[in-house]
Parts: sequence; C-alpha cells; structure tokens
Amino acid sequence: MSPTSPFVTLFVDGYNIIGIWSHLRQIRNRDGLEPARRALVETLVNYSAYKGFETCIVFDAQYRNSRGCRETVSRNLCIHYTDFDQTADTFIEKNCAVRQRQAHPLGYRTIVATSDRAQQLTVVGYGAEWMSAEQLDREVRATTVNVRQRQRTSPKRSSRRFLSSRLDPVAQQRLAQLRRGI
Repeated sequence: MSPTSPFVTLFVDGYNIIGIWSHLRQIRNRDGLEPARRALVETLVNYSAYKGFETCIVFDAQYRNSRGCRETVSRNLCIHYTDFDQTADTFIEKNCAVRQRQAHPLGYRTIVATSDRAQQLTVVGYGAEWMSAEQLDREVRATTVNVRQRQRTSPKRSSRRFLSSRLDPVAQQRLAQLRRGI
C-alpha cells in the first residue's frame, strides 16, 4: 500500500458472499460449507494484499457449534466466527458503529461487502461504504487480471547469481581486466 493511499478496512459478510457468488455456491452445494469458506478466504487473501486492505471475513456461528473466535490468516486478512447467538450482520454493524465513534484521521475508510439490503442501509448510516457481492466479485476478478498482466510485462530477472553477470559487456570486460591486474 502506498503511503498516500487511505487505510481501508473491509468487512465481508461471508455466507452472504458464498450464497451469491456462483462458483462458491457450487462448491458449497457440492462439497459443503468448509470448502466454500476456504475458497472465499483464498480469493480474498490475495485481493486484500494487493489492495492493501485490512479484511475481516465474518461468518455466523449458526453453522458452527462453538464459541466465537478470530483467526489471523495473513497480515491483511482475518476470519471472525461470531458467538453462537450473534449474526454476522450484528457483528459487522457493531464494528461499524464503534469505528464511527473513534476519531480516525482523514482517509480512513470502512467498506462492508454484502448484498443484504437491511445491512446495507444500517452500515451506511454508521458512515461505512457499501459494496455489493457482485461488485466485490468484479473487483476481485479485475485485480486478478491486473496482477497477471503486470507479471507478464515485468522485465525478466537474470537467473544468474552474481552481480557481474548483470553488467553491460564493457563493464564486464573492465572488471575482468581488474581481476587479472591489467
């Protein structure tokens, strides 16, 4: 992330996204929720790192028989499983409310990715930005294409180990003369 870019926190309503993205829905229907959750996490870990976002994927506890917990996946991404009696919506809304009350420098942004209309209205009321599941999918795909293009067009690095192999021929010849004492 560049020093002039704003600090962004992205909250993702995990099961909402899984239910809307067709490839994740297919994984969920074929293999179950855990593989669909893993696929979403793998997709967003790369997107978050590239964008420099702090991303929190939130999953409802209704699909897990355990207490709420937080897992750190990478420097840019964590997963939060809510407490058994808490929904992802309430967790996200509560965090947006807390962030609104905190004094943040200009440029700090909170984005919530969900297609739940009631949650959209609530988080916007707390000063967060809203992104639909479809918009997040388009951004993730565009980022993937951008990364691949950059990798293809970046100059190839020399596979040789030594600095001297990266020098132009005249400098290499002069270096060889110096080694021989000429």
